[in-house]
Amino acid sequence: MKTFITVSRAWTGAIFLLIIGSCSKDVGLSDGSYLNPTPPAQNAVDQWIMENFTKPYNIEVVYRWKEALVQRERYLYPPTLDSVKPALNIVKKLWIEPYSSAADPYIVNRVAPRQIVLVGGVNNNLSGTKTLGVAEAGKRITLFEVDLLVKADRESIAQFIHTIQHEYVHILNQTKPFDEQSYGKITPEGYTAQWYNSPANSTYLADGFITAYARANEREDFAETASAMLLRSRSEWDTLINRIDGPGKKKIKQKEQLVAEYYKNEYGIDLYQLQEAVYQATLKLLQ
Repeated sequence: MKTFITVSRAWTGAIFLLIIGSCSKDVGLSDGSYLNPTPPAQNAVDQWIMENFTKPYNIEVVYRWKEALVQRERYLYPPTLDSVKPALNIVKKLWIEPYSSAADPYIVNRVAPRQIVLVGGVNNNLSGTKTLGVAEAGKRITLFEVDLLVKADRESIAQFIHTIQHEYVHILNQTKPFDEQSYGKITPEGYTAQWYNSPANSTYLADGFITAYARANEREDFAETASAMLLRSRSEWDTLINRIDGPGKKKIKQKEQLVAEYYKNEYGIDLYQLQEAVYQATLKLLQ
């Protein structure tokens, strides 16, 4: 229902004068301002970010607290300063540099989030799961648990880099979509929005999914398959798949083929070459 307010002509002039008078009244504002427009001083980490992310790739890194960039209802906090550079070095060595060397050296310049947000702690969900990373409209990636990263432990590195590898696959897909219909036909009966409550979580490999989360939908399945491959050498990947019993082995191999074809056809990237580059870079980080 619309509400209309009518003001007679006789009162119009009086109202106008009242407004003018009110605006001219001295309300006694304080001399100072509570807002500080001065940007924080650049420290050594800021300078390193500028030289390694902002200048070469046009990627802004946000590690200081900005409430507007995170979910306000969650208990989240910024990372400690000492955690920032080690985490970003892993991002650079295991994501940016391998992709840049796999085919097009400017792929990250052309297709990448323009902002990376770092959060120190865990982002817990009411479902009992936790969110490790978020990609927003292909423009921003938020990475959680930065303070919990152990840079000398391969498992810890794998969990952290899995997040950005997974989210970057989404950005690649948003730029050049994959064939969801063909991909979804491989395991159409296995997808469920309640993947975390599914009794089949203990049999996801046998059912043709590389992780339990891959059961969420075709897009998450594609990103999980690609990112899971990039966490292992080809030999480690083949060993994992060959141990699967039942029809799951064939189904995951079919998904692997579609993912590899997508990378080659849409971006000119040999997925297995990229896989080897990430693996070798991981070994160097652990030395």
